[in-house]
Amino acid sequence: MQSTAALLGYGRSDDVHGESLAVHPLTFVRQSRGWGKAEFARLMQARGKLLGIPLATNRTTVWKWEQEPDADAQRVLSDLLSVPYERARVEGWPRWLPVWEVTGLTAPWTEAGTVEALADLVGSGRLDRRGFLTITGATLTGLAASWVEAPSAFASAINGDRVTDVMVSTIEQRVSTLRTLDDQLGGARLLEQARGDLSLVTGLLSGGRYTDDIRVRLYALAARASHLTGWMAYDAGLRSAGQRYYVGALRSARTGGDDAFGAFILAEMGVHVSEAGRTAERVDLISTGIDNAPRTLSPSAQCFLYLHKAEALSRDGDHQRAGTALNRAAALWERQTAGDAPDWFGEGQVKSTEGKVLLRAGQVERATRSLETSVERAAPRDKAVRSSRLAEARLAGGDLEGALDAANYGAALLEDKVSSVRALERLKEFSAQLEPHRAVPTVREFRERLQAVPAAA
Repeated sequence: MQSTAALLGYGRSDDVHGESLAVHPLTFVRQSRGWGKAEFARLMQARGKLLGIPLATNRTTVWKWEQEPDADAQRVLSDLLSVPYERARVEGWPRWLPVWEVTGLTAPWTEAGTVEALADLVGSGRLDRRGFLTITGATLTGLAASWVEAPSAFASAINGDRVTDVMVSTIEQRVSTLRTLDDQLGGARLLEQARGDLSLVTGLLSGGRYTDDIRVRLYALAARASHLTGWMAYDAGLRSAGQRYYVGALRSARTGGDDAFGAFILAEMGVHVSEAGRTAERVDLISTGIDNAPRTLSPSAQCFLYLHKAEALSRDGDHQRAGTALNRAAALWERQTAGDAPDWFGEGQVKSTEGKVLLRAGQVERATRSLETSVERAAPRDKAVRSSRLAEARLAGGDLEGALDAANYGAALLEDKVSSVRALERLKEFSAQLEPHRAVPTVREFRERLQAVPAAA
């Protein structure tokens, strides 16, 4: 079993603000196959001709198909994508589109299944085109249940070169260093490095020869590298890819017997679904994580999980139970000891969640104080993310000047130091809240400044 520091050693998912995920499943299918709109329309027309179904195409045809294609268009599309039309009719639009076929969800929960899932990630983890969330509903609930029930299976060693202690230690240090850089720079700039580390670990698992001790460390590395890659993808706005990497992390943790880290992953996966408006699913995920986490977790690790529970309940509108969970997290935090948690998990994270929960409950003054502390004690990337929430709280309290100070602070970080699509999106959401004050010169200046920030911030 891994230590509490291992549980809390990679990433954090605070400051999640609701937003719609705009990329349509059909867009995801097109882009994953490299089809532009014109090429896709041409292929549809040609396939329709073969089937004796004439399809008229014009500049708005593909857009109309994404909304609700008629029966003829669905018949042609199902044939083009090799999906039986009867299945398409039964499942309905757009559920029948082949975008939910994730190896991490279908491979058996064995060592071989975990390696298969990781190899699939290494080969196809770049398909996301910002936004479309593929793992929700019963599929997500089933994934959590499978994590609970799956054995920590270790098969016989695979023939290949011997994996040494020095090799594993070197990769562990690489991943640790990359996580530290992520705190400073944001995930968008470092995503390719994280993918490279995951590919390296996956290659050692699938082709290397190692002892049982090394095997455990490799799966722990796979879990952390996959999670870190998913976290960076999420920070860069690639939600679907981020989810898939989290599935790889969950499988790797379970295969390595690290249920503490598995509970952490379930908590983080809940952030993704709550962003898509599926707040009850997040409550279910964190509840599963807490109920099945090792009873030996330290106070700081338990605190982290209960912070997620408070945030999940708050977003679901259950402010009373959110307050209870928040109080539990605060009490656990008071019990933590020196060295119990990594550097990034401290009072800043506790205050960040506290501020969000209080703000949703209408306790603006207390929320503002907590959020001010959370920004002061954060690493640069999290300062950029949290600044928008502090600006929102100050605006709710009638302090327009203070709100703009916070928002401009976040914008300055994005201009000079941090690359985080997530932080930029949050600042844009705050900017929309300034509409009633659009005539104020300082508001206009901030909005103009924000428009000049690169979209790939």
